[in-house]
Amino acid sequence: MLEPAPAATFFHSLPGSPAQLREQFLRDGFLVLPSFCSEQACTLLRQRMTELCEAWDPGTLLSCFSTHEQSRVIDDYFLASGDRIHFFFEPASLTSDGQLRLPKRQALNKVGHALHVLDPVFARFSQAPELSALAQLLGLTDPRLLQSMYIFKSAGVGGEVVSHQDATFLYTDPPTCLGLWFALQEATLENGCLWVLPGGHRGSLRRRFVRRAEGGTGFVELDATPIDESQMVPVPVPRGSLVVLHGLLPHRSSANLSAYSREAYTLHFVERAASYPENNWLRPATDSSSFPSRNYCAGLLATFLAGNQELF
Repeated sequence: MLEPAPAATFFHSLPGSPAQLREQFLRDGFLVLPSFCSEQACTLLRQRMTELCEAWDPGTLLSCFSTHEQSRVIDDYFLASGDRIHFFFEPASLTSDGQLRLPKRQALNKVGHALHVLDPVFARFSQAPELSALAQLLGLTDPRLLQSMYIFKSAGVGGEVVSHQDATFLYTDPPTCLGLWFALQEATLENGCLWVLPGGHRGSLRRRFVRRAEGGTGFVELDATPIDESQMVPVPVPRGSLVVLHGLLPHRSSANLSAYSREAYTLHFVERAASYPENNWLRPATDSSSFPSRNYCAGLLATFLAGNQELF
């Protein structure tokens, strides 16, 4: 396994002043930080994911596609992923009888949802105090790192992600979800870059994705107002960029029909003191030692706001 690099080599300086970045984020509901991640960080995360894929045996999961228990097995595998590292296929990468028609890594849609806790390389990156400080800068008082996902968007099979709000899946009362989307490869119009609705975070949460009492999952409708996709704008970014997303901001991505993959790594924070309903689908790892302390993050943020750009 690759040795985790020092966290200080992961990030570059923030563009603009903290006040300007916060004002822009509150106005638009998203923030684009070009070249925020170092080349070393992007390469390290991609290489580590290759190692994880090579070590993973998909046999048990693939076998469920040829049984009458397919839906239940896949649902159980998904619901158990909150504090584990599970692998999820692109539907287009499987034959009708559940056989892979592509190499294993290319066949995957994503890996989630506890890379940030269970894998030493991803944990070192994800738990870097610079990220907690950024979350505080953008409005969270005591950020809790709740979820991680590695998204492949492989060439030719990377599926469409329809318009949604992250708070649908990671709901707190009040809504506090904050998403960090790291481009580990260039994201373009051709390979499925993000599309966002500027200012759309000022609208309501449309629905929640929950565990049903009778088993399985489903959506609870909260507001039938449709998302105005005609006002969405693309966000193509170079490798190493960070896109920050407000939990109520509608966003989507198109299918990747190009010859180039669009790999990304995502993290989601919530406010530690906010109410986290028991029927949220994700039941995360609860080891508080996995997260930087509030006092440490507060001190880091204070130093940053005083102008010490070297922290990033």
